Amino acid sequence: MVCTVAVIGAGPSGLTSIKSCLDEGLEPTCFESSDDIGGLWRFKEHPDPGRANIYESVIINSSKEMMSYSDFPPPAHLPNNMHHSQLLSYLRLYAQTFDLFKHIYFQTTVVSVRQRPDFPVSGQWEVETEKREGQRETQVFDAVMVCTGHFTQPHLPLNDFPGIEEFDGRYFHSWEYRSAEGLQGKRVVVVGIGNSGGDIAVDASRVAEQVYLSTRKGAWVVSRVGAGGLPGDLLGTSRLDRLVQKLFPSWITRMMEKKLNRTFDHRLYGLQPKHRFFAQIPVVNDDLPGRIISGRVLVKPNIREIKGSSVVFEDGSVVEKVDVVVFATGYNYDFPFLPSGMLVNGGHRLCLYRHVFPPGLARPSLAVVGFICNLGAINPLAEMQARWATQVFKGLLTLPSEEAMLQDVKRDTSTLQNRFACLERHPLQVDHIPYMDSMAEELGVRPNLLGLLLREPDVGLRVLLGPCTPYQYRLRGPGQWDGARQAILTQWERVAQPFRTRMPPQPESRTRASSSLILILTLSGTVLLLSTFYTRHSLSSLPTGLLYKMYSLPEIICGWKLTLWAYCIHCWPPSSRTAGLNCFQNVLFSKSRATCDVSVNLASLYPNIFQDMFALYRLFIIFGRNKT
Repeated sequence: MVCTVAVIGAGPSGLTSIKSCLDEGLEPTCFESSDDIGGLWRFKEHPDPGRANIYESVIINSSKEMMSYSDFPPPAHLPNNMHHSQLLSYLRLYAQTFDLFKHIYFQTTVVSVRQRPDFPVSGQWEVETEKREGQRETQVFDAVMVCTGHFTQPHLPLNDFPGIEEFDGRYFHSWEYRSAEGLQGKRVVVVGIGNSGGDIAVDASRVAEQVYLSTRKGAWVVSRVGAGGLPGDLLGTSRLDRLVQKLFPSWITRMMEKKLNRTFDHRLYGLQPKHRFFAQIPVVNDDLPGRIISGRVLVKPNIREIKGSSVVFEDGSVVEKVDVVVFATGYNYDFPFLPSGMLVNGGHRLCLYRHVFPPGLARPSLAVVGFICNLGAINPLAEMQARWATQVFKGLLTLPSEEAMLQDVKRDTSTLQNRFACLERHPLQVDHIPYMDSMAEELGVRPNLLGLLLREPDVGLRVLLGPCTPYQYRLRGPGQWDGARQAILTQWERVAQPFRTRMPPQPESRTRASSSLILILTLSGTVLLLSTFYTRHSLSSLPTGLLYKMYSLPEIICGWKLTLWAYCIHCWPPSSRTAGLNCFQNVLFSKSRATCDVSVNLASLYPNIFQDMFALYRLFIIFGRNKT
């Protein structure tokens, strides 16, 4: 029986692994080579080799609700997209709340992890550590969780840039970048247009004479600010949105690309990539288009060669008197403390079952946590991996045979290569909701959507229509948290709280009436269409073509989510319909409109929508009765 677990690393993945161990009654011992928690998100003025690092201006790409731990909502006062120092304070509060610090041994580096001679029977590991003073110690653990991430080994492909060794200026990897200090009046070339490359180009352009951003393939650029000023990753990320994307992948991709190009034409700006939007993680940057349009950043193709202080690009253009070249060229990944060959590289990824377990172990007592990326935050994925791994450690869940796991890895790798524009430096991408749901299904914590809609429609509707926040995976099963429902019901209140620094005057009633009239006319047609169709067909036969038309409504008049609410409630059994109607009325007349995702999206456009929509719902019931 597994009792003791060695956790390597005290970053976001390590912290949630410690807590998952404690939740399952295991005894975790965390080894952290630095003197504090935070991992990547702790800014270090003088970082040590082998540790992740960030620059001073970093703002997280994911909003606080999407990157939070599932049983620890972020404080309402924190901004939606936090500075790295604020994220570190959230991690510190998490560790203090669940008393994780006492399980962490700082300034202790893991030198090696070896299987004990009786490993096929015991599944135990010998973990050798070294303190900063040079003292070494070997301890035995029943299981090991590797939480070191993949931003520790900078990839600097100098052979791809002929002449770089004779470059007259200074060159370095983005891992070394701290701030724009020292770049005043310089000519700077940034190589690579990942998130780091975009950020550094923008940051340097504020003080440099000129910044050139060199990219081989281009990138889609998205903003943290979404429609109506809401966090962009909270919009279009619901389970219903995911269903529509699955039904109409090509159409949704085209719509997304058109939307981005309406903000700024990627081809005009020299950023148009060859891959489609969902094939690769986009660049999240609010300022890059503004720096390009002002000429402070000039987008260039890949570098052909470097001659002295001149940089020659593939299109033949030459930039002379370059002072600094910053290589934002990604990272290699390695686990030097593990036995050689344990984590075999299998074509753009490590050979890990579900990106967690090595298939070849006689006992599943080693898990890799947080070694993954997606179109969203890492924290919820790492937490789910840790919850799943600890259940496996305890024997509550079993893994398939080695052959079955290898076949799964093979299928997953094939899907990965077909689904995403895989790069050697970014081989770990997964689809957020499907990946989370697949693990949650095994754990027994996947939300029962139908049951929620019938028993708790106020929560169920938010789970279906709202952003897929991590709290959904604490509603049931092992690790169930009593506060999960309240966290879901109040998530938009926490989103709104940081904006309440000034309360502007209410708009004129004439504008409100006009906006409501437009919405009423539009939704009336939608409701009549649904009601007419409902008289002839059951809910299960709802054609995809009708969904397509509904989804095609312009965003500014899109009230289809509320219409679907009413439609779903009317389709419920009579015994449940009254509760659903009461919930719907509560949502429509809620004094705190920020507690509902649909309310927040529409309240700024249609302040009187609640009374209008209730009237529409009554009209809908009248038409729907024709079915009976």
